[in-house]
Amino acid sequence: MRELMIGNKAVARGMYEAGCEFISSYPGTPSTEITEEAVKYDEIYCEWAPNEKVALEAAHGASLAGKRSACAMKHVGLNVAADPMFSISYIGVDAGLVICVADDPGMHSSQNEQDSRHYAIAAKLPMLEPSDSSESLEFTKLAFELSEKYHTPVLLKMCMRISHSRSVVETSDRIKKETIPYVKDQSRVMLPAQARKAHVRVEQRLKDMTELAESASFNRMEEGSDRSVGFITSSTAYQYVKEVFGDKHPVLKIGMVNPLPVKKIRDFASSVEKLYVVEELDPIIENHCKALGLEVHGKDTFPIIGEFSQEIVRKSMGGADPETDRIEDAIPGRPPVMCAGCPHRGLFYVLKKNKCMVYGDIGCYTLGSFAPLNAMDLNVCMGASLSGMHGFNKALGKESQNKTVGVIGDSTFVHSGMTGLADIVYNDSASTVIILDNSITGMTGHQQNPTTGYNIKGDPAAKIDLEALCKAMGVRRVRVVDPYDIEETDKAVKEELAADEPSVIITRRPCALLKGVKHSAPLTVDTEKCVGCKACMQVGCPAVSVVDGKAHIDRTQCVGCNVCSQMCKFGALKA
Repeated sequence: MRELMIGNKAVARGMYEAGCEFISSYPGTPSTEITEEAVKYDEIYCEWAPNEKVALEAAHGASLAGKRSACAMKHVGLNVAADPMFSISYIGVDAGLVICVADDPGMHSSQNEQDSRHYAIAAKLPMLEPSDSSESLEFTKLAFELSEKYHTPVLLKMCMRISHSRSVVETSDRIKKETIPYVKDQSRVMLPAQARKAHVRVEQRLKDMTELAESASFNRMEEGSDRSVGFITSSTAYQYVKEVFGDKHPVLKIGMVNPLPVKKIRDFASSVEKLYVVEELDPIIENHCKALGLEVHGKDTFPIIGEFSQEIVRKSMGGADPETDRIEDAIPGRPPVMCAGCPHRGLFYVLKKNKCMVYGDIGCYTLGSFAPLNAMDLNVCMGASLSGMHGFNKALGKESQNKTVGVIGDSTFVHSGMTGLADIVYNDSASTVIILDNSITGMTGHQQNPTTGYNIKGDPAAKIDLEALCKAMGVRRVRVVDPYDIEETDKAVKEELAADEPSVIITRRPCALLKGVKHSAPLTVDTEKCVGCKACMQVGCPAVSVVDGKAHIDRTQCVGCNVCSQMCKFGALKA
């Protein structure tokens, strides 16, 4: 059966067809839909894990139990999962284990632009890289086969463009895989003596898979009429090369980016006059070619930063722009903003008003850094706000602790914030932690987490009590406020900043976009009372603007949160 699918859905379909029975993931754009699509198959047990490290460890456990398993994450999530991944590379698997990682060239929704191929090389793991939805499905199935044949986890590298673009796939029936019986094997206990032997096996595995790379169909040569130029490429870059040049020049299309073939690349290079490597981000394939002694052009021709496109490939190769219709007028930018009624808006207004140094974290609340709030100083990675704030305060003492806060979301706190809070409490840091509890994992599209009380299918589940957890960790000062109430929130921030001990403020209000949230009626403007002072604009709500010198409320966006009305000294904004 033929079907149009985004790449992530095709991966999920490939997992289904391959007989996968266990998937554990942490949501992260652009990988999230893999697990969201997989959970629709009753034959696959799926879960949201607290973080990527836990997800990989759980998936490996399922593999050792004899069930084909997988996990999915974005590129920065692989940083979190790297610790177990390196050891699992040595330990090996029983049933197939596939680690899906989705890179984000261009940083459409990420804080950095790292290239996950480095992890495959460092961990000495095979990595497959599809270039469309059809290959996403087929490579997923292939990954499970390779995993079991070579007793190794297999990395499946997606990227934003492949994950979210659509192409036609050919579906087939699910295969039934028998459970592989567990056999006790103490050589898997990674004590130094055992690890040394395991390393030998890993190196042999790489040699065996390099031989596979020479003959396997996923690394294929495509003929061209003009051999003055030849391209080695993979993933989306392959698509751009084909769209620009068609079948004019020969192409070596790489499907397994680690380990790379040797003879096949040398043979291809000898068949063309000038060799180009086209790859997004770092020169992984290019450096491999240079190590083979080949003369090759890569990052001297194509960018090392950002996502490629047909236009970039064409211009880099000296081609002229095609004659197309273009919009002459400059299109005004639309910077991202927090939604109308976002529960974080009131808090960030208070933090700005109190001139706080705000150590940020990863989530939609990062948008608090934009004008007019400008209320976030930096963010590093999941959970860093708490441990980073602790170090900042310990370094400066009272000079900073009465005006510095760390903000972190409910899902992020469970992901990797608890250890930061433990550091604060254990080392007696007078630091103020603010947990922004919006009752969901917001930025990646409303996934459940251990604090929401529901599992991935929306069924009732155990719920972590944030207040009780923080108190159990040794925080004596824990309070909950409604961030729609500016006065209450301001009072809480002032009092906890003044405390000479660790404290936690939980700002609790559901995300305004949750389907179950019932909003109040939109506000109206009394134009007789409005003096055009624009105080209501200080919170940066997209539902509030000024028209003809008076405040204006967009009733299609306003949810009646009343945050803007608390800015108005003249009572011009009313429910």
